[in-house]
This record gives sequence, structure tokens and C-alpha cells, in this order.
Amino acid sequence: MRPFPVPVRAAPIVGPGSQPPDEVDLAVMPMPQGMNTFEMPRVPERADPAVLAAVRKLLAGLLQQLEGWDPASAETPPVLDLDSVPPAVLTVANELLGEGEVSIKVSGEPELRIQESVFAGIWRCCAIDAHAGLVHDWIEAGTVPRAVLQAAAAGGEAAPAELPLPAGAMNSPALVAELKASLADVVPGRCAKQINLTLLPMSPDDHTLLEQLLPVGPVAIMSRGFGNCRVTSTRVRNVWRVQYFNSMQTLILNTLEVVDIPEVAIASADDLADSRERLAELIRWLGEA
Repeated sequence: MRPFPVPVRAAPIVGPGSQPPDEVDLAVMPMPQGMNTFEMPRVPERADPAVLAAVRKLLAGLLQQLEGWDPASAETPPVLDLDSVPPAVLTVANELLGEGEVSIKVSGEPELRIQESVFAGIWRCCAIDAHAGLVHDWIEAGTVPRAVLQAAAAGGEAAPAELPLPAGAMNSPALVAELKASLADVVPGRCAKQINLTLLPMSPDDHTLLEQLLPVGPVAIMSRGFGNCRVTSTRVRNVWRVQYFNSMQTLILNTLEVVDIPEVAIASADDLADSRERLAELIRWLGEA
């Protein structure tokens, strides 16, 4: 008889003993552990009644602007100037507005520091000079503050620069051609192109070329929802880096987006409608307090 070429396995392939023991640890990627949910701010118990009345009047003025404004229109969004608000009133107002999921920093002179409140689409905005002094303080409603869009557009060129291709470039030449073609298709509010760099074979020279062609721009955004998302403008207008991290700060998705502002960084019209209702409820609570 000719020898049988396939080795015979002594252990059974099914039944008892065929599977690994239960105590074996499996290596899996950590998943996000939690996500933020809305919680109505609490009215300070020991606040001065006169201060609470002033805060209520302040927020009621913002609500009045919101009720007559359509987020889908080209109208100037509601803005509430806080430069002349007394410090005691401003402190309570800040406490009630709280901090939401999105933080924005815009480099320049002055530097802008923007924090979304717990009311999605209601933004606390501060302009800071080179000596860390407060230049301007305001509340703005909208999908994203206008200054963010203006800074991103002003800090970018119309197209990537022409650079020689490194010897080790693999996919970056095709990516650059794709980006250039997509820039002509940008329409406000709509993503013209999204490129997933996570699964794309990229050599070190590819990454170096992209960094040279798309240097960091003036706008940096952090969105803390289900995990963290970092959004950075580049020095090419309407091209953004969007990176998603899990709760262990592991990069799980790395993309380039050709759009005026990535969707993950903005508040939707539904968010603004909910915030208008919640703000009205807070004002009613202040009246009762």
C-alpha cells in the first residue's frame, strides 16, 4: 500500500476536547465604554435672586432670537454679546450652559477658544490676545460658529502645492489627484469626498508627502461623543483630517474629507430645535427659582 500523504490527527475535531479551554484570554480591540447624554443643568441653590433674574433675562434674549431664526437660511445667526455682562451674572450663566461635546481652537491673532454648551448648537466663544487677555466674549447659535468657517477658508490655498514625488510613493500620487478633482465639487453642507487612510496601503514616503501637501491649518476641533474624534483643517481649503479614537485613545479610523466643515463637528437643525425647547424649559425653571 502506498503511504497516506495526509497526517492523521489524534485529537478529535468535534466533541469534548476539540475546543480551547474556557479560561483562554482572547485578544480583542477595546470598545468605547460610554457616551455623553443630555442632562438639564441645575439652578444654583444659593445664587442671589437678582443674579438669577439677570441670567434669566439674558438667556430669554437669546431664546427670542432663536425663535425667529431658521438654521437652513442664510440669515445672520443669533449672537449674544457678553462683554458688558457683570461677572456674577456671567459666572452663573456659564454654569447653566455647561460644556457639551465639541471644543474648538482657532489659532491666530486673536486666538479663538470655543466650547459647545450642553445645548447642542449653542456655542460659548472667547477671543484671546497674545497676553491671554479676553478681547471679546459672546454666545452664538448655529451649526458651527461663523468664525470657524472663515478661519478655515482664509487659512487654506485653493489646491495642494506641486511637489516632486518621493521614490517610495505608492498610493499618495493617486490620492492627491483624487483630492484635486474633488475640490471642484465642494458644495456647502455636503461632503465631496471621503478617503479612508486606515485600510489603504501607505508607505512612509506616502505619509510624508501627504503631510507636506496638507500641513496643519488654523482650526482644531475635538468632538467627545462615543469615543473621541479629532478634526483638523489643513492648509488646503476644504480639506480636513478626521481621526476617530476609542476610549483607550487608539486610532481606529483615519480619514481625509473634502468638505466645507466635517459633519461630525457640527450641530444639526434637529439639534438646534431640541436646544431651543430645552433652553425654554431652563428659562421657566429660572422663573420658578
